[in-house]
Amino acid sequence: MVNVGIIGAGRIGQVHAKSILTGVPDAKIVALADPYMKPEVAAWAKSVGIENVCADYHEILNDPHIDAVLICAPTDQHAQLSLEAIAAGKHVFCEKPIDQSIAKIEEVKAALAASPKKLVYQVGFNRRYDHNYRAMRKAIEDGKIGEVQFVRISSRDPEPPPAKYVAVSGGIFMDMMIHDLDMVRYLSGQEIVELYAQGACLIDPAIGEAGDVDTVTITLKLSNGALATIDGSRKAVYGYDQRGEVFGSKGCVMNANDSESNIVLSTVDGVTGEKPLWFFLERYMGSYQAEVREFIDCVKNGRDPWVGIEDGLLSIKLALACSKSLKENRPVRIDEI
Repeated sequence: MVNVGIIGAGRIGQVHAKSILTGVPDAKIVALADPYMKPEVAAWAKSVGIENVCADYHEILNDPHIDAVLICAPTDQHAQLSLEAIAAGKHVFCEKPIDQSIAKIEEVKAALAASPKKLVYQVGFNRRYDHNYRAMRKAIEDGKIGEVQFVRISSRDPEPPPAKYVAVSGGIFMDMMIHDLDMVRYLSGQEIVELYAQGACLIDPAIGEAGDVDTVTITLKLSNGALATIDGSRKAVYGYDQRGEVFGSKGCVMNANDSESNIVLSTVDGVTGEKPLWFFLERYMGSYQAEVREFIDCVKNGRDPWVGIEDGLLSIKLALACSKSLKENRPVRIDEI
């Protein structure tokens, strides 16, 4: 049994807590810490058997019985909490991004390398564990479509976030498209060497006033010469639109949106189907659980995670390259970052 502590009891912290409680039998949540713990969350945690519900995360780091921590605090705290957890000898699962600064991620990477104890450090790119994308990846790895020549990703949220969130989130490339940039690498099995990002503010003027865009396209060149495109929007009125396609020398593999059911209703008025699931909690709940199962298995067996600190570092470089490309209106090579 791996004893874990969760730092951060907001939405994503609760998602991981519920995932562990319902589907990760080799893990036990010993403590949940948050300086702004809501009374109803604290009551729920106590009701499901979490022994220590506290405001100070140091209680988790100082507890010798806790083997691993899940960092689910606000983004600007991820790097510092990672450093403290590594110093305390804890295995770390860190929600993305580790930080918006390359220098701070490099500091975490150096601390991990210097640790006298072999520690697992996994970054929360949950889409890699989604059943649809994993099936696509397996088809590609099995050679079903031959050599990858083109990747296309569509990523559209059902509604935009508040402008005040955009102002501190790092923008659309850092808080949203970072998943899609990682998915191009994951599906293709190739590295991104150059990209060109374009953007516009077509949905919410307040997002533009906050210094960001809400509608983007990214064109990418991959290390094997293949090409890729990503289109992203902060608002799809019909729900969470998450689709991908990989085209190769022998064929093509693509996925479709998940919905409540796959029924198609045909009447005199027309043919209709279900809308996509509304947002990421509905769409990706299973993948959140799967990624934590992977983390716990890595801790138990001393193996490296599927999504490690290098992936977290590279994802930030890609997001920063997008921002640079948009600002300077030109293609940007990743080695410029």
